[in-house]
Amino acid sequence: MCTLITCRASRELARQTGAALLLPTQPRVRFAFTEVADGERIPFGSASLTAMHTPGHTGESTSYVLNETAVFTGDTLFTNGVGRPDLHADPEGARQRARALFASLTRLRTLRPHTMVLPAHASEPIAFDGRAVAAQMGDVTTWLSGWLASEAAFVERVTSKLPPTPPNFVRIVDLNEAGEFPTSDPTDLEAGANRCAVR
Repeated sequence: MCTLITCRASRELARQTGAALLLPTQPRVRFAFTEVADGERIPFGSASLTAMHTPGHTGESTSYVLNETAVFTGDTLFTNGVGRPDLHADPEGARQRARALFASLTRLRTLRPHTMVLPAHASEPIAFDGRAVAAQMGDVTTWLSGWLASEAAFVERVTSKLPPTPPNFVRIVDLNEAGEFPTSDPTDLEAGANRCAVR
């Protein structure tokens, strides 16, 4: 839930289209939704998404595997970094989340090498060149394997030398959990680099 658009936009899209709003099983949001559990298959047309609970960045973080050809990893796994485990957590909570993230990344890297990794956003500024932020799992696994050689080393790596918490993080999370949009210009809240990743 690092970006303001997350819950508010999906809630509005569901309202406008009459679609069911599906979210991972969790207690955080304060509006109605249909729960999606780990392993649940969501069919649409000739395709389907399968929910893969990948906690670590948040407790409810879930990735969605599309027909075993792509995986939408949200803020769990980026093309060159991982989701930070410390936001809204004390130091011990961050370490617990880092251990969960280690297990989630270990699970994700079992996907086929040709699986396209599609994160929620980039972990660094990108050019507006119309190219998708994506990488094949085989390429991601090349650098990720070094990170996952040891759980203890991974926990230390992702909990030390973290960037500052985004300045409007608490406000953005509160708006997301309420499913509301700010009355002011939302770009004011989201200005600057996204700091949800550890690289």
